[in-house]
Amino acid sequence: MKLLTCPAAIGLLLAAQLLLTACDSAAEYPLQTTPDTGGEGTVEQSDHNAYSLPQSNLPMTSRLDFSVGNSFFRNPWVIAPSSTDARDGLGPLLNTNSCQGCHIKDGRGHPPAAGETAVSLFLRLSVPADSEVDALILEQHGFLPAPVYGSQLQTSAVPGMQPEADLAIEWSALEKSLADGTKVTLRKPTYRIEKPAYGPLPANLLVSPRVAPPMIGLGLLEAIPEADILAAADPDDRNDDGISGRPNQVWDRAEETSVLGRFGWKAAEPNVMQQSMGAFAGDMGLTSTLAPITDCTEEQDCGRFAHGGEPEVSDKVANFVAFYSRSLAVPARRNMDEPQVTQGAQLFNQSGCAGCHTPRQVTGVVADRPDLSNQTIWPYTDLLLHDMGAELADGRPEFLAGGNEWRTPPLWGIGLAQQINPRAGFLHDGRAETLEQAILWHGGEAEQATEQYRQLSSEQRAALIVFLESL
Repeated sequence: MKLLTCPAAIGLLLAAQLLLTACDSAAEYPLQTTPDTGGEGTVEQSDHNAYSLPQSNLPMTSRLDFSVGNSFFRNPWVIAPSSTDARDGLGPLLNTNSCQGCHIKDGRGHPPAAGETAVSLFLRLSVPADSEVDALILEQHGFLPAPVYGSQLQTSAVPGMQPEADLAIEWSALEKSLADGTKVTLRKPTYRIEKPAYGPLPANLLVSPRVAPPMIGLGLLEAIPEADILAAADPDDRNDDGISGRPNQVWDRAEETSVLGRFGWKAAEPNVMQQSMGAFAGDMGLTSTLAPITDCTEEQDCGRFAHGGEPEVSDKVANFVAFYSRSLAVPARRNMDEPQVTQGAQLFNQSGCAGCHTPRQVTGVVADRPDLSNQTIWPYTDLLLHDMGAELADGRPEFLAGGNEWRTPPLWGIGLAQQINPRAGFLHDGRAETLEQAILWHGGEAEQATEQYRQLSSEQRAALIVFLESL
């Protein structure tokens, strides 16, 4: 008989204990048995256009609206004045000139390569706020914008205007060890703002890197009943499973009240329309009824440039873009019946991943949108905020979200992410180049699930990754 050394024995005992704990909660989460991840609107296409299709159950009478919305999402906006008056008014400060410039083929963005200007990754900006003095700003904006530089670093501008600054990223290696001795090298980013054009940056500046997320299934996520999302919250961890998801409460500009947040990396936007108009204002310098002021500040004197109308994004165009964004279909699961995929799905639940990445949701009734109503979907998210640990923290609060907290991103379609955009990265800033790297970055409430992954054999780890690639 071969005797185990103490470290090996302890490792096996730890793995067994973690597995027993995880198995207790795994039974709560169903295994997906249908390839129709996005319900009846799921599409079968899985090539480089898989994220850009309308829901398959979208009525033919609505397909023209989808196509018009796509044109305003895909095509570049231009500087005013222009004969293209339906899409002029770009800038003067901006990050890109089209929605597609960030959401590449409706998918994920990526960090810039050395020497490139950042386009599909940008920095959110703010400074620490006084909860009493700045109460109204915090209620309606969720943070206190930085003096002069506002709430977002714009690294591009129209002719005659200086970009706010350059964004530089330095990468350093961080090695993680798995229980079987395998070494995995992660890349850790350090962000620098160089050549600020409008004076010194605040000494207490808070920054948060954000990469553009995929666009699929947004209308379905918007249709999940609020009561279902709130029912899954456990801010005080009363069930003692180490997971304490909580909702963000954010400002709805149209309703002028505080509501549940669903969209964005910190769930800081309540609905698709507000998320879209915020992106027009922040990313492209375009005004709308919902966002009549861009991120350009008084000190930057943007008013000396021609505008493209008041507002620049008309209500009609805004509705087309929001309709398009709500109607992008989710691609079907692939290879579901392969034994390795099935094993990986079971390990996903047993390891505790499903504690935040909730597999199944059911949408409610959406007025005038039967294609989104009463759909059983498999987004693998609870849409709640979770503490992801110090290594992923940005230290920047947003509404109720703390500096360590991020909204659980949906996993549907993630196996096609790098087919849509070969440079796509994972996590909020695209730092993870592989799904395994993304798992190993998880800390905080996900620490136990990450440790469970570390304890798996190489065959089990491969099965879990293959399962994720099937989504």
